[in-house]
Amino acid sequence: MLEKVLHYINTHQLASPETRILAAVSGGLDSVVLADVLHRLKFPFAVLHCNFGLRGEESEADELFVRKMAKHYDVPFYSEQFQTQAFAEQEGISIQMAARTLRYQWFEQMREQLGYDLIATAHHQSDALETVLLNLVRGTGLAGLHGILPKNGNLIRPLLGLTKNDLYDWLVAKRLAWREDSSNESRKYNRNLVRHEVIPVLKKLNPNLDETFTSTLERLQGAEAVFQAYFLEMKGKTQRQENGATYLSIAPLQASPAPVVLLHELLKPFNFSYSQSQEIAAAWEAQSGKTFSSPTHVLVKDRQDLVITPKPLEKFGSITVPEETTELRFGPYLAKFTRKPAEGYKVPRSKDIAALDADLVKFPLKLRPWKEGDWFIPLGMNGKKKVSDLLIDRKVPANLKPDVWVLVSDASLTWVLGQQLDNRFKVTENTQQVLEITVTRI
Repeated sequence: MLEKVLHYINTHQLASPETRILAAVSGGLDSVVLADVLHRLKFPFAVLHCNFGLRGEESEADELFVRKMAKHYDVPFYSEQFQTQAFAEQEGISIQMAARTLRYQWFEQMREQLGYDLIATAHHQSDALETVLLNLVRGTGLAGLHGILPKNGNLIRPLLGLTKNDLYDWLVAKRLAWREDSSNESRKYNRNLVRHEVIPVLKKLNPNLDETFTSTLERLQGAEAVFQAYFLEMKGKTQRQENGATYLSIAPLQASPAPVVLLHELLKPFNFSYSQSQEIAAAWEAQSGKTFSSPTHVLVKDRQDLVITPKPLEKFGSITVPEETTELRFGPYLAKFTRKPAEGYKVPRSKDIAALDADLVKFPLKLRPWKEGDWFIPLGMNGKKKVSDLLIDRKVPANLKPDVWVLVSDASLTWVLGQQLDNRFKVTENTQQVLEITVTRI
């Protein structure tokens, strides 16, 4: 099977032997195979794990399992816990859509911060078939019919040439353990309904469905390649970047043969739906200021342009701080990280500066908004204190509490930003080096 995967990678030019890859690993059957294959093919890779906090202790056990797996392969491990339910409720979207949005947003953030080349997911042939069927049910265009691509931007799917049975046979042959997600059997999720009830019926009609479907995909992907050549030409005429925002010029869109289709292709990376694209196109002649929103971005009609800016999603997850970080923007803040010798160092009195014993801090650190249940040991004390109680004691107004962030080292709060340092990380007479962090509002 390794030869088959390597052939698929080379045929689709997914990666070279030197490519640094972040592998998305849930702990399930598919992703365990992905990690094992990357290891055996000797690709330099690290493991990313998403904890969506939806299955309680089961989710925590998944994270521990994947952490141990990364240690077994001797590769870096990075995890993130998301407030998936809160994000879904805020945006009025399904849990599945919320999880997907947060997941891929974090993947790309980590790729950029850690300096990796690509992100690999464990999608296989059966996933591709399920995706196309779901897209047909929801309504889709040409892109939805080709299903999952081998490569999409910085995202690759090295296992897409394999079936589910191929993956299972590999696990058995190599005696690999994996975690079974109990939600995979629930019929309340549309993908599971298609997997367990629709596809078995289709395979009765055509026992060779997997092979037929693969052939169909090849033809559809060829047709889309023709469309993409036109799309890239129009994108160059229509889209530009200025001051962190994306601008789409309305005039070239209006002059195209299929304005709404072209607009939707331009808006897909920003998670706008086709129906929203129709509404936006209908507003081209409206006054400036009309606003539309996707789960991740805001679009404003401004004279002859559509202006797209990202939403701040950090409050539903966190920001990873690698050890080499010297400066980092998050929310409305800018943080600067400086290492200084402890000898002769005087601890600043400013509430916006944290002085930590560098040897007690474990990287990567994480920055995130505080949440219920967070606790720390206040400077000069030995007992625990909830962050919520600290904010009450400090008389922080209710509408400002969501703006309070915390710094986390290996699951331990080290600093409630602008409020209080944790006693376990303070500078003492035994400190050799100080990690000084200064936070200012931009």
